[in-house]
Amino acid sequence: MALRGAAAMTTANLPLLSGGQLVVASLRAHGARMAFSVAGESYLEVLDALYDAPEIRLVTCRQEGGAALMAEAYGKLTGEPGVLLVTRGPGACNAAIGVHTAFQDSTPMIVLVGQVARHQIDREAFQEVDFRKMYAPLAKWVTQIDMAERIPELIGQAFQIATSGRPGPVVLAVSAIPPARTAAGADQRRDGLWCPRRGRRQAGPSRPHRRRVLRRRRVHDDRAGVGNVAR
Repeated sequence: MALRGAAAMTTANLPLLSGGQLVVASLRAHGARMAFSVAGESYLEVLDALYDAPEIRLVTCRQEGGAALMAEAYGKLTGEPGVLLVTRGPGACNAAIGVHTAFQDSTPMIVLVGQVARHQIDREAFQEVDFRKMYAPLAKWVTQIDMAERIPELIGQAFQIATSGRPGPVVLAVSAIPPARTAAGADQRRDGLWCPRRGRRQAGPSRPHRRRVLRRRRVHDDRAGVGNVAR
């Protein structure tokens, strides 16, 4: 009982991180330097956290098929996993051709797909797709993250699988999940792998803040000459 109480006290002292913050902290921990995406509402928390990670360059594309091929080319040229962020439904379908190309060419690739909230799974929610079945013949490994506490573990496993043996693409469907207190997130924060400029929020970013983030990204991409179509 004493050990259980001590563990509970230790967990309570850990920082509360949103799912998006844990995803970005894990990407930083594995040395990701660039990511490709088409902005989508299913992973706005990840986009918000990327705003606080200037060392990861986010390239915003016009269509997921092009973004997937860009991530595949990045992985092929650098030997590092190309990171792709797409939304569920049509976004994931458009990205399939780039994932298949990476599979056939043995290119390391990490694909993060926004998924419906955990309590909506298997209830025919808007644009819900079983990505394990959809990507099974196209990727080296496919899984779904339903618990924030498992984000560092599964992303670490994804990088290991994508780069070991015959390299290939790994697909992670990330559900909309509540924040969590994790030792991995605390270690990454302490080691300088996660350093947000703004204070933590208990329930993730507000809608006005999300709109501001997307608007800033559009302005940045317009100046850089990169198109941005938000879904």
